[in-house]
Amino acid sequence: MIHSLSGGIIADYEDLIYVFVRLESGEKRWFISPFPLVKAGDGVQVPGRACPERGEVLKVEHVTKQTAPFPVNRTREIERIL
Repeated sequence: MIHSLSGGIIADYEDLIYVFVRLESGEKRWFISPFPLVKAGDGVQVPGRACPERGEVLKVEHVTKQTAPFPVNRTREIERIL
């Protein structure tokens, strides 16, 4: 993270792993993976609206906050790889 002289943040280039998941309901959503070994085809458990849901990873992207496919502050993390 780089700070400006005025105290603000200029840029944050933290590497993030975004995964595109197809849930059992057929819905597709982006999640952040805290697991570096996640790959396409993995089964995962993700937070659902009422209870945890299962899904399949369709795509894995290594991004920064600036290049993320969905806003980081609105993206939830996968809970575990099944």
